[in-house]
Amino acid sequence: MNASVSNLNKNMVSKKNIPITIISGFLGSGKTTLLNHILTNQQGIKTAVLVNEFGEIGIDNELIIKTEEEMIELSNGCICCSINGELVEAIEKLINVNKKLDYIIIETTGLADPLPVAMTLLGSDLRDQTRLDSIITLIDAENFNDVALESSIGRSQVIYGDILLLNKCDLVTNKNIEETIDKLKEIKNDVRILKSIKGNIPLNLLLSVGLFETDLINQKESVHDHSHEHKHGHGHGHGHGHGHSEEDNRIEDFLSVSFQTKEPFSLRKFQYFLDNQLKSDVFRAKGILWFSESERRHVFHLAGKRISIEDSEWGEERNNQLVFIGKELDKTKILSQLNACIDK
Repeated sequence: MNASVSNLNKNMVSKKNIPITIISGFLGSGKTTLLNHILTNQQGIKTAVLVNEFGEIGIDNELIIKTEEEMIELSNGCICCSINGELVEAIEKLINVNKKLDYIIIETTGLADPLPVAMTLLGSDLRDQTRLDSIITLIDAENFNDVALESSIGRSQVIYGDILLLNKCDLVTNKNIEETIDKLKEIKNDVRILKSIKGNIPLNLLLSVGLFETDLINQKESVHDHSHEHKHGHGHGHGHGHGHSEEDNRIEDFLSVSFQTKEPFSLRKFQYFLDNQLKSDVFRAKGILWFSESERRHVFHLAGKRISIEDSEWGEERNNQLVFIGKELDKTKILSQLNACIDK
């Protein structure tokens, strides 16, 4: 692989690595509710959720098909496991027992700094089998105050969160919500903030699921099954062809924008796009990348501001495919910026 491509992301991993999401947040912020939402609604992806205590989750008994001492198996393929002892050992055991595992979610305690958890994963042998997809921090919109931010753990949960999920928004006024967002932005610039009620939010905004085959979902399927993409191709002034969704795919208040071209990107231009043009309104982005500087196929993931790239051999026709999900996205501008990344 070309050295310049390596510089795009130093944490290059293999295509088979299992993505991990860490969920953090103070006690009472709604982590348990969110985890239950994930376990109940995750479909088509064999997901394992590691929790501190089974009893706190309150899984619907109708979903449970098998119960063991440290593991509960659900009818939709999800697994709920207890972190009994060392985290690394628990994950290694989980992977060894479940060979077809697609995704891992780790719950931290309310008084835990997520950074040591992330560093534990990156500093262990697990880095050869997994990749850290994102850190999601839940914020209690009703009880958020300066006291939480005065503690080092509270600030760390905000600073290291790739996406901040402002939960319980139904219990406060819009003015309170905006005040909380302003405080969070004082701590972390260009922050990605999602708002939710009872942790109910489309899963593909939080987790690396849907859109591309690395997550075992056919790329032609709709985002979260709400609508279908209709792609078309056409030429433009410089002889390069690109395609994008004829209709903007909407997930509640969120928009997805698709882009495709059969011409390679310039690595330098795409790096500039990521560093200087990609706005905080984009919460998730995924894609297949083809760079003129590299003979490898690159799978691109973005969660919040965390970027990772997996590389492999090309097994199909070379092209670039990208999907961006966010709020109030300027579709025309994004497509124009991506067209400018084509190596001309």
